[in-house]
Amino acid sequence: LISIMCGILWPTEGEVKVFGTDIYKLSDTELVNFRLNNIGFIFQFYHLLPVLTAFENVELPLLLLPLSGAERRQQVLTALDLVGLSDRLQHRPGQLSGGQQQRAAIARGLCMSPEALLFDEPTSALDPELEQEVIAVIKDLASEGRTMVIVTHDMKLAADVADHVVFLHLGRIEEEGPPATLFGAPKSQRLQQFLSSTVAA
Repeated sequence: LISIMCGILWPTEGEVKVFGTDIYKLSDTELVNFRLNNIGFIFQFYHLLPVLTAFENVELPLLLLPLSGAERRQQVLTALDLVGLSDRLQHRPGQLSGGQQQRAAIARGLCMSPEALLFDEPTSALDPELEQEVIAVIKDLASEGRTMVIVTHDMKLAADVADHVVFLHLGRIEEEGPPATLFGAPKSQRLQQFLSSTVAA
């Protein structure tokens, strides 16, 4: 779903409107520009280049914009500061923990000052301790009122961060609404089963 929302995958039918723009009616160049200016995508497995430092990895998308070196540097430093990595600028991915790598990936998405951040299972590859580092960053971003779409199986994260939850099953919306309703009094039998198995686990 989030890959379709940012133009990585194409839908077989229908419209996809992001901030009022039907992105699949855009030309390739327009779609790239729309994505650069409006959407930050945070991948599940970081996708940091191992030969680059944290600073250089975060800077990569900014190289596509007509910015001066000083402007790029400031945007990268601001993004890394937001995720608590100001002291890891010159560290390569192999020198960072999994939580730090994911935070660097979030900074890369943030550095473009996007209208929306799309997260693909941001905590699934992390052990519980490192997971909390990333959840803290996501909560901080949510408290700032940033628009975020988070794909997750972590119901606690969804309950803590979301103001609207959509439960998907077999590619269709099974149930949606505020987290208090979905987690407190789910109507769908499938969601009830999912929540009971999650709690049991």
